[in-house]
Amino acid sequence: MLTVVAFIVALGLLIAVHEYGHYRVAVACGVKVLRFSIGFGKTLYAWKPRRQHPGQDTEFVIAAFPLGGYVKMLDEREAPVASEERHRAFNTQPLKARAAIVAAGPLANLVLAVLLYAVVSWIGVQSPLPVLGSPVPGSVAEQAGLRGGEIVTRAAFDGDAPQPVETFEDLRWLLTRGALDGKDLRLELDARSPGGPRDMLLPLSRLDAHEADARLLRQVGLMGPWTSAVIGDVMAGGAADRAGLRQGDVVRRAGDQAIVDGQQLRDWIRRQVRDGQPVTSTWEVERAGRVLRIEVRPDVVTEGKQPAFGRVGAYVGVPPAMVTVRQGPLDGLWRGVVRTWEVSALTLRMMGRMLIGEASVRNLSGPLTIADYAGKSASMGLTQYLLFLALISVSLGVLNLLPLPVLDGGHLMYYLWEAVTGRSISDAWMERLQRSGVAVLLVMMSIALFNDVTRLFG
Repeated sequence: MLTVVAFIVALGLLIAVHEYGHYRVAVACGVKVLRFSIGFGKTLYAWKPRRQHPGQDTEFVIAAFPLGGYVKMLDEREAPVASEERHRAFNTQPLKARAAIVAAGPLANLVLAVLLYAVVSWIGVQSPLPVLGSPVPGSVAEQAGLRGGEIVTRAAFDGDAPQPVETFEDLRWLLTRGALDGKDLRLELDARSPGGPRDMLLPLSRLDAHEADARLLRQVGLMGPWTSAVIGDVMAGGAADRAGLRQGDVVRRAGDQAIVDGQQLRDWIRRQVRDGQPVTSTWEVERAGRVLRIEVRPDVVTEGKQPAFGRVGAYVGVPPAMVTVRQGPLDGLWRGVVRTWEVSALTLRMMGRMLIGEASVRNLSGPLTIADYAGKSASMGLTQYLLFLALISVSLGVLNLLPLPVLDGGHLMYYLWEAVTGRSISDAWMERLQRSGVAVLLVMMSIALFNDVTRLFG
Protein backbone atom coordinates (compact mmCIF):
# COMPACT_ATOMS: atom_id res chain seq x y z
CA MET A 1 0.00 0.00 0.00
CA LEU A 2 2.84 2.38 0.85
CA THR A 3 4.39 1.76 -2.58
CA VAL A 4 1.13 2.65 -4.35
CA VAL A 5 0.55 5.81 -2.30
CA ALA A 6 4.17 6.97 -2.62
CA PHE A 7 4.09 6.36 -6.39
CA ILE A 8 0.80 8.23 -6.89
CA VAL A 9 1.97 11.18 -4.79
CA ALA A 10 5.27 11.35 -6.67
CA LEU A 11 3.65 11.09 -10.08
CA GLY A 12 0.95 13.61 -9.27
CA LEU A 13 3.39 16.15 -7.87
CA LEU A 14 5.91 15.91 -10.72
CA ILE A 15 3.27 16.05 -13.45
CA ALA A 16 1.48 18.96 -11.73
CA VAL A 17 4.71 20.95 -11.47
CA HIS A 18 5.59 20.23 -15.10
CA GLU A 19 2.18 21.30 -16.41
CA TYR A 20 2.06 24.27 -14.06
CA GLY A 21 5.25 25.51 -15.69
CA HIS A 22 3.51 25.51 -19.08
CA TYR A 23 0.33 27.00 -17.61
CA ARG A 24 1.94 29.83 -15.66
CA VAL A 25 4.14 31.05 -18.50
CA ALA A 26 1.23 30.79 -20.96
CA VAL A 27 -0.86 33.00 -18.68
CA ALA A 28 2.05 35.43 -18.31
CA CYS A 29 2.32 35.62 -22.11
CA GLY A 30 -1.40 36.36 -22.47
CA VAL A 31 -2.36 32.98 -23.94
CA LYS A 32 -5.80 31.67 -22.97
CA VAL A 33 -5.59 28.26 -21.27
CA LEU A 34 -8.70 26.12 -21.75
CA ARG A 35 -7.80 23.09 -19.65
CA PHE A 36 -5.16 22.04 -17.13
CA SER A 37 -5.26 18.24 -16.80
CA ILE A 38 -3.39 15.86 -14.54
CA GLY A 39 -3.74 12.52 -16.31
CA PHE A 40 -5.48 11.43 -19.50
CA GLY A 41 -8.77 9.75 -20.36
CA LYS A 42 -11.99 9.86 -18.37
CA THR A 43 -12.44 12.86 -16.10
CA LEU A 44 -12.58 11.90 -12.42
CA TYR A 45 -12.90 15.40 -11.03
CA ALA A 46 -13.10 18.85 -12.64
CA TRP A 47 -13.51 22.37 -11.32
CA LYS A 48 -13.15 26.02 -12.29
CA PRO A 49 -11.78 28.41 -9.67
CA ARG A 50 -13.95 31.44 -8.99
CA ARG A 51 -10.94 33.70 -9.21
CA GLN A 52 -8.90 33.34 -12.37
CA HIS A 53 -6.27 35.41 -14.09
CA PRO A 54 -7.64 38.15 -16.38
CA GLY A 55 -8.89 36.70 -19.67
CA GLN A 56 -8.73 33.12 -18.37
CA ASP A 57 -11.52 30.56 -17.94
CA THR A 58 -9.43 27.47 -17.26
CA GLU A 59 -10.94 24.12 -16.31
CA PHE A 60 -8.77 22.07 -13.95
CA VAL A 61 -9.11 18.29 -14.33
CA ILE A 62 -7.93 15.10 -12.66
CA ALA A 63 -8.24 12.22 -15.14
CA ALA A 64 -8.23 8.44 -14.81
CA PHE A 65 -4.90 7.55 -16.48
CA PRO A 66 -2.20 9.21 -14.38
CA LEU A 67 0.93 8.72 -16.52
CA GLY A 68 1.09 12.27 -17.84
CA GLY A 69 -0.90 15.45 -18.22
CA TYR A 70 -1.44 18.38 -20.55
CA VAL A 71 -2.28 22.07 -20.80
CA LYS A 72 -4.75 22.81 -23.60
CA MET A 73 -4.50 26.34 -24.94
CA LEU A 74 -6.56 28.36 -27.40
CA ASP A 75 -5.09 27.51 -30.83
CA GLU A 76 -6.34 28.09 -34.38
CA ARG A 77 -4.78 24.82 -35.52
CA GLU A 78 -7.10 22.84 -33.26
CA ALA A 79 -10.40 24.72 -33.44
CA PRO A 80 -11.84 27.96 -34.85
CA VAL A 81 -11.00 31.03 -32.76
CA ALA A 82 -13.20 34.13 -32.54
CA SER A 83 -11.57 37.20 -34.04
CA GLU A 84 -11.77 39.12 -30.76
CA GLU A 85 -9.74 36.36 -29.02
CA ARG A 86 -7.24 35.68 -31.76
CA HIS A 87 -4.56 37.63 -29.91
CA ARG A 88 -4.90 35.08 -27.07
CA ALA A 89 -4.29 32.03 -29.29
CA PHE A 90 -1.03 30.15 -28.83
CA ASN A 91 -0.22 29.98 -32.55
CA THR A 92 -0.42 33.77 -32.94
CA GLN A 93 2.19 34.47 -30.27
CA PRO A 94 5.74 35.64 -31.07
CA LEU A 95 8.33 32.89 -31.46
CA LYS A 96 10.06 33.72 -28.16
CA ALA A 97 6.74 33.47 -26.26
CA ARG A 98 5.90 30.08 -27.76
CA ALA A 99 9.39 28.78 -26.99
CA ALA A 100 9.18 30.06 -23.41
CA ILE A 101 5.81 28.36 -22.84
CA VAL A 102 7.11 25.03 -24.17
CA ALA A 103 10.41 25.18 -22.26
CA ALA A 104 8.71 26.15 -18.99
CA GLY A 105 7.48 22.60 -18.24
CA PRO A 106 10.88 20.85 -18.19
CA LEU A 107 12.50 23.85 -16.51
CA ALA A 108 9.86 23.72 -13.77
CA ASN A 109 10.91 20.11 -13.05
CA LEU A 110 14.56 21.13 -12.85
CA VAL A 111 13.74 24.02 -10.52
CA LEU A 112 11.71 21.61 -8.35
CA ALA A 113 14.74 19.30 -8.18
CA VAL A 114 16.95 22.20 -7.04
CA LEU A 115 14.47 23.05 -4.29
CA LEU A 116 14.07 19.42 -3.17
CA TYR A 117 17.84 18.92 -2.94
CA ALA A 118 18.08 22.24 -1.08
CA VAL A 119 15.32 21.26 1.38
CA VAL A 120 17.12 18.00 2.13
CA SER A 121 20.31 19.98 2.79
CA TRP A 122 18.41 22.36 5.08
CA ILE A 123 16.68 19.56 6.99
CA GLY A 124 19.89 17.59 7.30
CA VAL A 125 20.73 14.08 6.17
CA GLN A 126 22.06 11.35 8.41
CA SER A 127 24.61 9.38 6.43
CA PRO A 128 27.50 7.00 7.14
CA LEU A 129 30.93 8.53 7.63
CA PRO A 130 33.31 8.05 4.66
CA VAL A 131 35.17 5.16 6.28
CA LEU A 132 35.90 2.45 3.70
CA GLY A 133 34.80 -1.12 4.18
CA SER A 134 37.04 -3.92 2.99
CA PRO A 135 37.20 -3.98 -0.83
CA VAL A 136 35.76 -6.78 -2.93
CA PRO A 137 38.55 -9.28 -3.79
CA GLY A 138 40.03 -8.58 -7.22
CA SER A 139 38.30 -5.21 -7.52
CA VAL A 140 39.81 -1.90 -8.59
CA ALA A 141 39.90 -0.72 -4.96
CA GLU A 142 41.81 -3.80 -3.77
CA GLN A 143 44.29 -3.60 -6.64
CA ALA A 144 44.87 0.07 -5.81
CA GLY A 145 45.99 -0.94 -2.31
CA LEU A 146 42.93 -0.23 -0.16
CA ARG A 147 42.33 -2.74 2.62
CA GLY A 148 39.44 -1.33 4.65
CA GLY A 149 39.20 1.15 7.51
CA GLU A 150 40.64 4.07 5.51
CA ILE A 151 38.99 7.46 6.14
CA VAL A 152 38.46 9.62 3.04
CA THR A 153 38.66 13.38 3.60
CA ARG A 154 38.73 14.75 0.04
CA ALA A 155 38.50 13.41 -3.51
CA ALA A 156 38.96 14.69 -7.03
CA PHE A 157 38.90 13.49 -10.59
CA ASP A 158 42.20 13.90 -12.43
CA GLY A 159 42.67 17.55 -13.32
CA ASP A 160 39.96 18.82 -10.93
CA ALA A 161 40.36 20.56 -7.58
CA PRO A 162 39.79 18.28 -4.57
CA GLN A 163 36.40 18.56 -2.90
CA PRO A 164 35.50 17.60 0.68
CA VAL A 165 33.91 14.19 1.22
CA GLU A 166 31.61 14.45 4.21
CA THR A 167 29.72 11.17 3.93
CA PHE A 168 29.97 7.78 2.30
CA GLU A 169 27.07 8.78 0.04
CA ASP A 170 29.19 11.66 -1.30
CA LEU A 171 31.92 9.15 -2.09
CA ARG A 172 29.47 6.68 -3.68
CA TRP A 173 28.21 9.44 -6.00
CA LEU A 174 31.78 10.30 -7.07
CA LEU A 175 32.60 6.62 -7.64
CA THR A 176 29.49 6.15 -9.79
CA ARG A 177 30.23 9.27 -11.84
CA GLY A 178 33.87 8.30 -12.31
CA ALA A 179 33.05 4.72 -13.34
CA LEU A 180 30.38 5.80 -15.84
CA ASP A 181 32.45 8.66 -17.26
CA GLY A 182 35.71 6.69 -17.34
CA LYS A 183 37.55 9.12 -15.03
CA ASP A 184 40.15 8.16 -12.43
CA LEU A 185 39.41 9.30 -8.88
CA ARG A 186 42.10 10.42 -6.42
CA LEU A 187 41.32 9.94 -2.72
CA GLU A 188 42.97 11.82 0.14
CA LEU A 189 43.12 9.62 3.26
CA ASP A 190 43.04 10.87 6.84
CA ALA A 191 45.96 10.37 9.25
CA ARG A 192 43.80 7.97 11.29
CA SER A 193 43.64 5.58 8.33
CA PRO A 194 45.59 2.30 8.44
CA GLY A 195 48.96 3.18 6.93
CA GLY A 196 48.63 6.88 7.78
CA PRO A 197 47.76 9.89 5.58
CA ARG A 198 48.31 9.44 1.86
CA ASP A 199 46.78 9.81 -1.58
CA MET A 200 45.31 6.83 -3.44
CA LEU A 201 44.38 6.71 -7.11
CA LEU A 202 41.42 4.59 -8.15
CA PRO A 203 41.86 3.86 -11.89
CA LEU A 204 38.13 3.84 -12.66
CA SER A 205 38.87 4.46 -16.34
CA ARG A 206 39.86 0.78 -16.60
CA LEU A 207 36.29 -0.31 -15.97
CA ASP A 208 34.03 -1.19 -18.86
CA ALA A 209 30.97 0.40 -17.24
CA HIS A 210 27.73 -0.14 -19.15
CA GLU A 211 25.18 -0.14 -16.32
CA ALA A 212 24.67 1.96 -13.19
CA ASP A 213 23.82 -0.87 -10.80
CA ALA A 214 25.17 -2.82 -7.85
CA ARG A 215 27.49 -4.80 -10.14
CA LEU A 216 29.25 -1.58 -11.06
CA LEU A 217 30.06 -0.86 -7.41
CA ARG A 218 31.29 -4.45 -7.02
CA GLN A 219 33.73 -3.83 -9.86
CA VAL A 220 34.87 -0.67 -8.10
CA GLY A 221 35.08 -2.73 -4.90
CA LEU A 222 33.67 -0.32 -2.31
CA MET A 223 30.21 -1.69 -1.53
CA GLY A 224 29.58 0.10 1.74
CA PRO A 225 31.07 1.91 4.74
CA TRP A 226 33.16 0.20 7.38
CA THR A 227 31.30 -1.69 10.10
CA SER A 228 32.73 -3.74 12.94
CA ALA A 229 32.58 -7.53 12.42
CA VAL A 230 30.38 -8.04 15.47
CA ILE A 231 27.82 -10.83 15.80
CA GLY A 232 24.34 -9.41 16.47
CA ASP A 233 21.12 -11.32 17.07
CA VAL A 234 21.64 -15.08 16.79
CA MET A 235 18.78 -17.18 15.41
CA ALA A 236 17.93 -20.17 17.58
CA GLY A 237 18.94 -23.44 15.89
CA GLY A 238 20.95 -21.67 13.17
CA ALA A 239 24.55 -22.41 12.25
CA ALA A 240 25.90 -19.65 14.54
CA ASP A 241 23.85 -20.91 17.47
CA ARG A 242 24.95 -24.52 16.91
CA ALA A 243 28.60 -23.42 16.75
CA GLY A 244 28.36 -21.51 20.04
CA LEU A 245 28.61 -17.96 18.70
CA ARG A 246 27.01 -15.33 20.92
CA GLN A 247 25.71 -11.82 20.45
CA GLY A 248 28.57 -9.32 20.92
CA ASP A 249 31.31 -11.67 19.69
CA VAL A 250 33.90 -9.80 17.58
CA VAL A 251 35.27 -11.93 14.73
CA ARG A 252 39.00 -11.37 14.16
CA ARG A 253 39.74 -14.22 11.75
CA ALA A 254 37.74 -16.75 9.76
CA GLY A 255 39.74 -19.69 8.43
CA ASP A 256 42.97 -18.23 7.02
CA GLN A 257 41.35 -14.81 6.39
CA ALA A 258 41.93 -11.84 8.70
CA ILE A 259 38.58 -10.09 9.09
CA VAL A 260 38.57 -6.30 8.75
CA ASP A 261 34.87 -5.48 8.83
CA GLY A 262 31.33 -6.84 8.72
CA GLN A 263 30.93 -6.65 4.94
CA GLN A 264 34.04 -8.76 4.41
CA LEU A 265 32.77 -11.37 6.89
CA ARG A 266 29.34 -11.52 5.22
CA ASP A 267 30.94 -12.05 1.81
CA TRP A 268 33.27 -14.69 3.26
CA ILE A 269 30.39 -16.62 4.83
CA ARG A 270 28.49 -16.69 1.51
CA ARG A 271 31.50 -18.27 -0.22
CA GLN A 272 31.82 -21.14 2.26
CA VAL A 273 30.04 -23.63 0.00
CA ARG A 274 31.85 -26.09 -2.28
CA ASP A 275 29.94 -28.25 -4.76
CA GLY A 276 26.73 -27.62 -2.82
CA GLN A 277 28.26 -28.65 0.51
CA PRO A 278 29.12 -26.40 3.49
CA VAL A 279 32.78 -25.78 4.35
CA THR A 280 33.68 -25.96 8.06
CA SER A 281 36.22 -23.38 9.23
CA THR A 282 37.74 -22.16 12.48
CA TRP A 283 36.95 -18.62 13.62
CA GLU A 284 38.97 -16.55 16.07
CA VAL A 285 36.45 -14.63 18.18
CA GLU A 286 37.02 -12.04 20.90
CA ARG A 287 34.51 -12.37 23.75
CA ALA A 288 34.74 -10.37 26.99
CA GLY A 289 38.50 -9.85 26.54
CA ARG A 290 39.22 -13.49 25.69
CA VAL A 291 40.11 -14.95 22.29
CA LEU A 292 38.19 -18.13 21.44
CA ARG A 293 38.55 -20.54 18.53
CA ILE A 294 35.17 -21.78 17.31
CA GLU A 295 34.37 -24.15 14.47
CA VAL A 296 31.56 -22.86 12.27
CA ARG A 297 29.70 -24.89 9.64
CA PRO A 298 27.28 -22.66 7.67
CA ASP A 299 23.90 -23.69 6.37
CA VAL A 300 23.59 -24.03 2.59
CA VAL A 301 20.94 -21.79 1.03
CA THR A 302 19.61 -21.70 -2.52
CA GLU A 303 17.45 -18.86 -3.85
CA GLY A 304 16.02 -19.09 -7.35
CA LYS A 305 18.68 -19.55 -10.02
CA GLN A 306 21.50 -18.20 -7.84
CA PRO A 307 24.36 -20.55 -6.92
CA ALA A 308 24.14 -22.03 -3.44
CA PHE A 309 25.67 -19.85 -0.71
CA GLY A 310 26.41 -20.04 3.01
CA ARG A 311 24.44 -18.52 5.86
CA VAL A 312 25.08 -18.69 9.63
CA GLY A 313 21.72 -17.50 10.95
CA ALA A 314 22.98 -14.40 12.74
CA TYR A 315 23.09 -10.68 12.09
CA VAL A 316 26.67 -9.85 11.10
CA GLY A 317 27.98 -6.34 11.64
CA VAL A 318 26.68 -3.24 13.39
CA PRO A 319 25.30 -0.03 11.88
CA PRO A 320 28.13 2.20 10.59
CA ALA A 321 29.16 5.41 12.32
CA MET A 322 26.80 8.17 11.18
CA VAL A 323 26.99 11.93 10.80
CA THR A 324 24.21 14.48 10.23
CA VAL A 325 25.07 16.90 7.41
CA ARG A 326 23.05 20.11 7.45
CA GLN A 327 23.66 23.28 5.43
CA GLY A 328 22.61 26.91 5.72
CA PRO A 329 20.13 28.62 3.38
CA LEU A 330 22.56 29.77 0.67
CA ASP A 331 24.91 26.78 0.88
CA GLY A 332 21.95 24.38 0.74
CA LEU A 333 20.47 26.15 -2.27
CA TRP A 334 23.82 26.12 -4.07
CA ARG A 335 24.20 22.42 -3.28
CA GLY A 336 20.78 21.88 -4.86
CA VAL A 337 21.88 23.69 -8.02
CA VAL A 338 25.13 21.73 -8.23
CA ARG A 339 23.53 18.34 -7.64
CA THR A 340 20.76 19.05 -10.18
CA TRP A 341 23.39 20.04 -12.74
CA GLU A 342 25.50 16.95 -12.03
CA VAL A 343 22.55 14.54 -12.25
CA SER A 344 21.28 16.23 -15.44
CA ALA A 345 24.69 16.07 -17.09
CA LEU A 346 25.19 12.42 -16.09
CA THR A 347 21.71 11.55 -17.40
CA LEU A 348 22.43 13.17 -20.76
CA ARG A 349 25.81 11.46 -21.03
CA MET A 350 24.27 8.07 -20.27
CA MET A 351 21.55 8.63 -22.88
CA GLY A 352 24.18 9.60 -25.42
CA ARG A 353 26.24 6.51 -24.61
CA MET A 354 23.15 4.29 -24.95
CA LEU A 355 22.48 5.86 -28.35
CA ILE A 356 25.95 4.97 -29.67
CA GLY A 357 26.06 1.57 -27.96
CA GLU A 358 28.61 2.38 -25.24
CA ALA A 359 26.07 1.87 -22.44
CA SER A 360 23.42 -0.77 -22.00
CA VAL A 361 19.74 0.01 -22.62
CA ARG A 362 19.12 -1.87 -19.36
CA ASN A 363 19.77 1.50 -17.69
CA LEU A 364 16.30 2.61 -18.84
CA SER A 365 13.64 2.31 -16.14
CA GLY A 366 9.87 2.49 -16.37
CA PRO A 367 6.90 2.95 -14.06
CA LEU A 368 7.27 -0.38 -12.24
CA THR A 369 10.83 0.38 -11.13
CA ILE A 370 9.88 3.96 -10.23
CA ALA A 371 6.96 2.68 -8.13
CA ASP A 372 9.23 0.16 -6.40
CA TYR A 373 11.82 2.83 -5.56
CA ALA A 374 9.05 5.21 -4.44
CA GLY A 375 7.86 2.71 -1.85
CA LYS A 376 11.38 1.84 -0.66
CA SER A 377 12.43 5.49 -0.32
CA ALA A 378 9.20 6.42 1.49
CA SER A 379 9.74 3.59 3.98
CA MET A 380 13.22 4.98 4.74
CA GLY A 381 11.95 8.41 5.78
CA LEU A 382 11.16 11.89 4.48
CA THR A 383 14.64 12.87 3.33
CA GLN A 384 15.12 9.71 1.26
CA TYR A 385 11.71 10.22 -0.36
CA LEU A 386 12.56 13.84 -1.17
CA LEU A 387 15.84 12.70 -2.74
CA PHE A 388 13.91 10.17 -4.81
CA LEU A 389 11.49 12.91 -5.95
CA ALA A 390 14.41 15.16 -6.89
CA LEU A 391 16.04 12.42 -8.97
CA ILE A 392 12.81 11.62 -10.84
CA SER A 393 12.13 15.33 -11.35
CA VAL A 394 15.54 15.76 -12.97
CA SER A 395 14.93 12.73 -15.18
CA LEU A 396 11.51 14.06 -16.25
CA GLY A 397 12.95 17.48 -17.03
CA VAL A 398 15.87 16.12 -19.04
CA LEU A 399 13.72 13.57 -20.89
CA ASN A 400 11.27 16.24 -21.99
CA LEU A 401 14.08 18.40 -23.35
CA LEU A 402 15.26 15.65 -25.71
CA PRO A 403 14.75 16.64 -29.38
CA LEU A 404 12.00 14.09 -30.03
CA PRO A 405 9.03 15.54 -31.96
CA VAL A 406 6.38 14.47 -29.44
CA LEU A 407 8.30 15.96 -26.48
CA ASP A 408 8.85 19.56 -25.47
CA GLY A 409 12.39 19.39 -26.82
CA GLY A 410 11.04 18.43 -30.23
CA HIS A 411 8.81 21.51 -30.32
CA LEU A 412 11.80 23.64 -29.35
CA MET A 413 13.64 22.18 -32.35
CA TYR A 414 10.73 23.27 -34.55
CA TYR A 415 11.06 26.80 -33.18
CA LEU A 416 14.82 26.74 -33.73
CA TRP A 417 14.17 25.85 -37.37
CA GLU A 418 11.67 28.69 -37.59
CA ALA A 419 14.13 31.13 -36.04
CA VAL A 420 16.89 30.14 -38.50
CA THR A 421 14.82 29.90 -41.70
CA GLY A 422 12.08 32.43 -40.97
CA ARG A 423 9.29 29.94 -41.69
CA SER A 424 7.57 27.21 -39.69
CA ILE A 425 7.72 23.50 -40.52
CA SER A 426 5.05 22.41 -43.01
CA ASP A 427 2.07 20.36 -41.86
CA ALA A 428 3.25 17.37 -43.93
CA TRP A 429 6.69 17.35 -42.32
CA MET A 430 5.14 17.94 -38.90
CA GLU A 431 3.00 14.82 -39.31
CA ARG A 432 5.96 12.70 -40.42
CA LEU A 433 8.10 13.89 -37.53
CA GLN A 434 5.30 13.31 -35.01
CA ARG A 435 4.87 9.73 -36.22
CA SER A 436 8.59 9.02 -36.00
CA GLY A 437 8.74 10.57 -32.53
CA VAL A 438 5.84 8.42 -31.33
CA ALA A 439 7.59 5.34 -32.71
CA VAL A 440 10.86 6.15 -30.92
CA LEU A 441 9.01 6.89 -27.69
CA LEU A 442 7.07 3.62 -27.88
CA VAL A 443 10.32 1.69 -28.38
CA MET A 444 11.89 3.41 -25.35
CA MET A 445 8.81 2.70 -23.24
CA SER A 446 8.79 -0.95 -24.32
CA ILE A 447 12.46 -1.37 -23.40
CA ALA A 448 11.90 0.36 -20.05
CA LEU A 449 8.90 -1.84 -19.25
CA PHE A 450 10.85 -4.98 -20.22
CA ASN A 451 13.70 -3.87 -17.94
CA ASP A 452 11.20 -3.29 -15.12
CA VAL A 453 9.76 -6.77 -15.43
CA THR A 454 13.23 -8.31 -15.64
CA ARG A 455 14.46 -6.48 -12.54
CA LEU A 456 11.40 -7.13 -10.41
CA PHE A 457 10.38 -10.62 -11.51
CA GLY A 458 13.35 -12.04 -13.40
